[in-house]
Amino acid sequence: MSVDIFSHPWLGALIGDDILAQAIGADAQLDAMLDVEAAYPKALAQCNLCQKDLADRAVHHIRSVPLSIDDLRIGTKRDGLAIPQLVRQLRANADADVAAVIHTGLTSQDVMDTALILTLKAANQLFRQRLEQLEQTLTDLDRRFGENKMTGRTRMQLAHGIRVHDRLGIWQRPLVEHQCRLTEIESRLLRIQLGGAVGDRAAWQGAGQNVADALAKLLDLAPAGTAWHSDRSALVEYAGWLALVTGSLGKIGQDISLMAQQGIEEISIAGGGSSSAMPHKQNPIGAELLVAMARFNATLVAGMQHSMVHEQERSGAAWTLEWMLLPQMVMATGSALNAASDICARITRIGDPES
Repeated sequence: MSVDIFSHPWLGALIGDDILAQAIGADAQLDAMLDVEAAYPKALAQCNLCQKDLADRAVHHIRSVPLSIDDLRIGTKRDGLAIPQLVRQLRANADADVAAVIHTGLTSQDVMDTALILTLKAANQLFRQRLEQLEQTLTDLDRRFGENKMTGRTRMQLAHGIRVHDRLGIWQRPLVEHQCRLTEIESRLLRIQLGGAVGDRAAWQGAGQNVADALAKLLDLAPAGTAWHSDRSALVEYAGWLALVTGSLGKIGQDISLMAQQGIEEISIAGGGSSSAMPHKQNPIGAELLVAMARFNATLVAGMQHSMVHEQERSGAAWTLEWMLLPQMVMATGSALNAASDICARITRIGDPES
């Protein structure tokens, strides 16, 4: 049994993604939360809600405080999240006027949600690069093997002859569409969170939108017209996109697994998994991983739908469920994109065995 399969000592070699884990992991999350806390006094100063020199002192203090992760663990166990204890650490040993500026007006969810969006923005940059790389690899395969003949199959039965180009096109087209979808989804996803205690922005006495606009510009995110504390639709839509990507990659993996079967042999791939009992086998490990990740994300996206149901102005239960599910979906998508690029780059032949 594995507690965290993506960072498991040996299973992580199969499905882990160190680059993506670094972009969205605990260290990145803490850095992003500090970015939000440090940008906030600057936004207040830009809106004439505090003096610029006071904001500068607050930012300097936030950036120089040595943080205790053990202390954050204790606070998280007590409070259900890390921000209250983080703020205590940031305010400790600060001058009174500086402490009064740090976090005042914000709520924990403002910081955590905005930090989440910052890390997802970084993840999306990786996803775009990997989708483009895989698309190019498939284009190269089409150039090399596209005119080869192969057998088309419907419902896993022999149908009519097709070209390899036809099969590759089915693999490639969704990748282009997913990149377009991501750009469209990001217009709703990459927004700051700013609402204050109950999401009404009352803490800023009529200047809430100005503060939101200033904070968004400082963090290179889009402003939000209102808080979305209990409206998780953009995150659930994004989770759906992750499931679409892994679903499309799962189709590639399923096809490759079937094409590689002995007796069909419509594809040759350099390398392959060995068997401890049957040395004649070359198991399509990467292809199987694509299928598994597709099913994994398809399962978790249903949980993300459940996490939409927030009671009143904020839900601790639904929010916690989201913390448990969304990072796993992001990691699975990164792992699947890596696996797809790897296996497609190792293809040495596609088409009927005599091709």
